[in-house]
Amino acid sequence: MTTFLGSPGIGNIRGEESFPKAAKRALQDTQMRRNVGAATKTIREKRLSAVAECDDWEELRLAGSALKTDVMSRLPELLEQLEANVTARGGVVHWARDADEANRIITDLVKATGSDEVVKVKSMATQETGLNEYLEAEGIAAIETDLAELIVQLGDDKPSHILVPAIHRNRAEIREIFLRRMPGVDAAITDEPRELAMAAREHLRRKFLSAKVAISGANFGVAETGTLAVVESEGNGRMCLTLPDTLITLMGIEKLVPTFADLEVFMQLLPRSSTAERMNPYTSMWTGVHEGDGPQNFHLVLIDNGRTNVLADEVGRAALHCIRCSACLNVCPVYERTGGHAYGSVYPGPIGAILSPQLTGTAGHDDPNASLPYASSLCGACFDACPVRINIPEILVHLRAEQVDSERGGIPGAQEIAMRAAGWAMNSPKRFGMAEKAAGVGRLLAGKKGHIESLPFPGSLWTTSRDMPAPPKETFRQWWARTHEDDA
Repeated sequence: MTTFLGSPGIGNIRGEESFPKAAKRALQDTQMRRNVGAATKTIREKRLSAVAECDDWEELRLAGSALKTDVMSRLPELLEQLEANVTARGGVVHWARDADEANRIITDLVKATGSDEVVKVKSMATQETGLNEYLEAEGIAAIETDLAELIVQLGDDKPSHILVPAIHRNRAEIREIFLRRMPGVDAAITDEPRELAMAAREHLRRKFLSAKVAISGANFGVAETGTLAVVESEGNGRMCLTLPDTLITLMGIEKLVPTFADLEVFMQLLPRSSTAERMNPYTSMWTGVHEGDGPQNFHLVLIDNGRTNVLADEVGRAALHCIRCSACLNVCPVYERTGGHAYGSVYPGPIGAILSPQLTGTAGHDDPNASLPYASSLCGACFDACPVRINIPEILVHLRAEQVDSERGGIPGAQEIAMRAAGWAMNSPKRFGMAEKAAGVGRLLAGKKGHIESLPFPGSLWTTSRDMPAPPKETFRQWWARTHEDDA
């Protein structure tokens, strides 16, 4: 087993601009907002019905949380056990410190087969590392076989949702992408879902039958047996996992479960939380290599890419419990309005707001990922929806505090100065009354909009990331005096 050195994560997990700037632009895309709003509403309602069928749902959540906590406490031991069992069953295990190392390992493995084309199962890990772009630069074509991932790939786009990467696209937009980029598609194709799906099926079937190498992610890795598992809804993943001669799996080191029996808990939690189904339509598991059956060469690449840094934080490490169900995205009022691209990372929404900045680390106020912990209203809906009970609001507040402390460097920050000033004013009735009157100036700044969008320094430290409501027309004292005038 390789000893990871805690290097920061790299790849597609840090955007080029802060969340407030990206979100402001996203809010102007009314079509995207309609698409995302309609889709998340549908998924939310279906999920609630699926969860309501389980009388022991909370017990399942507690079990899932306990299992993940156990994994984090024994991660080195379980990883060694996984490596031993994969190797004993004919597989080869590789260790990658970061995205670059993982991409190099996978590219060398593909080149060793003599192939210049691979088919891919939907994989968040390969999106994280930017594997497709890396392979393309090395002359290797990577074909996404998940329908939503294929739409994103053909549209030269980026995924905006963990479960439904093309959630920001509607049927008419998908039709236009297929007409423009899919070879051999019928020019008379409509935007009916069945026609779009059949066109994708015909396109992909040729790729499945000719591919010699497949690349997958993994939802779970079982330390006890060396088994890997992928759950999906279309069956395309199963074609990738069985037909090619060589299978390469990239898995984050946190995706472990201790025993095969532990899968029972997650196979109930994951489908209901993600696709709102009682069970996944396709659950594929494989253990090593079996002569004459399936891929004859199996490679497992285990990637850190900042995960050991997250593990070192006693509060933040709970982010590694995530099973990538996307339930937190579907209930988040911020994500629903901004979409996923505003987060800059392949991990959008509430989970991305706590995972991405921990994976990459942040370098000061201007680091795009430094703004992600503030991309939340702290309403708590994400915690209620999370199948493994990740307390996302608690971690958001924890990361905010860390960010403020690191930026201050021992010097009082703007918020602390503001609180000291407020304390000074409130400590004297006379000073407090004067402060109330002075606040009335804010109504002039708010104007007809009813909120203040910009203030000079130090107030700009607040308004750069959020608006300020206009002060009320009268202070509490004025209201009290007016309403109790007769009593006097």
